Amino acid sequence: MNVEDLDLGDVVYAAHAILDDGSMPEAQEGEVLAEAGSRGVIVMKGHHEEEPTRTVFLVRFEDKELNLGNPIGCWAEDLTVQKML
Repeated sequence: MNVEDLDLGDVVYAAHAILDDGSMPEAQEGEVLAEAGSRGVIVMKGHHEEEPTRTVFLVRFEDKELNLGNPIGCWAEDLTVQKML
C-alpha cells in the first residue's frame, strides 16, 4: 500500500526517527518527536502551502506508555505502513 493513498484514521509507523525541525512549540530543535517504528494514526491530511504537490500528514504517534502525543507534520517519506523490525 502506498502512503499517499492513506487517509484519516489509518495506522502508520515512523520510517525513521522524526526530529523537531524547530516548528514544534513545546520541543527543542533536534529533539526526537517519534522513534523509528513508532505507531501512529493520521489525524489530518493536506498540502503544504509552499509545496502544493506534496502531501503533508498530521500524525499522532504513541509514546512508550501507548498514549497518543501531539500531532506531528510528516511527509510521505517519513511514514511506512509496515511495522519496522
